[in-house]
Amino acid sequence: MPNRKMLFSALSFLLTAINGISQDKPSIPTFNQFADITATAGSAQGTIAVSYVYNWKTGDKKKFELGFGLRSTLYSGTKKDYITAPAKLSRSNTIPFVIVFAGQETQNWDTLTVQRPLTNSLNLTGNLGYNFSPKFYGGVNIDLLGYTFGRNTSAILTSNGITRTESKAKPSAFNLLLTGDNDLGSLNSEFFIKYKIDQKWSIKAVYQFLFSEYKTTTVFQTAPDGTEVTRFRNKANTIGAGLSFNF
Repeated sequence: MPNRKMLFSALSFLLTAINGISQDKPSIPTFNQFADITATAGSAQGTIAVSYVYNWKTGDKKKFELGFGLRSTLYSGTKKDYITAPAKLSRSNTIPFVIVFAGQETQNWDTLTVQRPLTNSLNLTGNLGYNFSPKFYGGVNIDLLGYTFGRNTSAILTSNGITRTESKAKPSAFNLLLTGDNDLGSLNSEFFIKYKIDQKWSIKAVYQFLFSEYKTTTVFQTAPDGTEVTRFRNKANTIGAGLSFNF
């Protein structure tokens, strides 16, 4: 009987210890919530972007992340060339996604040289991330839809070697991701990698690709089919760095 009591006591102690260890073991978070600020620069142009992201972690080890966010992107430049924006004129194929690989119809392009472009866009974002290690995290994101406001400015429209002055070019207001040159307005996308300084703070390196659009108000391009074109697009490739804070 004493041996049984000792065995029972030992078993109870072991079960209690195991239960305590299992309760102390930290669980893997099911989401990642952070905010960041990013600055980039390119040829006579640059951006400052502030974003908030909420990602859900997926997979057995919760290394993959997928979610949504909000981003405000301020873009500025000096004497930037904006080319004919409508996809039916700028590309040989307008099928979504396929358009990315379609030929460029340069014979249909006119150029709007915007003297001092300045836009600020607020967009919903789609985000994808991966935790490579406890210290390194990488991802991509893209603007989905939103609104842009900015500075009206003078511009010069060049068509078939003939130039005309636009006194009041203005940013396109509505933003919508439709893939490639089908897109409307100002849309930002990033490829980035982060290094985690501690549990809250990270630094990141960024490659950014930004569409911005300006519209003419007093002059226009005449397309081959006779339609009037007022939308013109700039595609900016910039690189930069940022600071991120985890909630």
